[in-house]
Amino acid sequence: MNTHTKNHTSFGYSDAKSKSIVWAAYAEHFAGEEIMEEGFNINSGNVYIALENGVTIASAFGQAVDFYVYDFDNDDEFSFESIEELNEFLQNRH
Repeated sequence: MNTHTKNHTSFGYSDAKSKSIVWAAYAEHFAGEEIMEEGFNINSGNVYIALENGVTIASAFGQAVDFYVYDFDNDDEFSFESIEELNEFLQNRH
């Protein structure tokens, strides 16, 4: 998900809205987690924050966030539309 990034020095309305939505989700659910990368995926339109714990928070076009978990061991990516789904997955994973 994070492989196609572009440095942005300005954002249109929906991308700026996505950025604020992503940061609000970070503040609410992951404050204090190490941030590995913040960026914009030019293929998907996602503004995202990738965390050191393997979770990525993303929003495109000012919509609600999606959460992604990348499994480095298996090269799999899982997506979740809610924090509850993400938390259930993370609890069952360990």
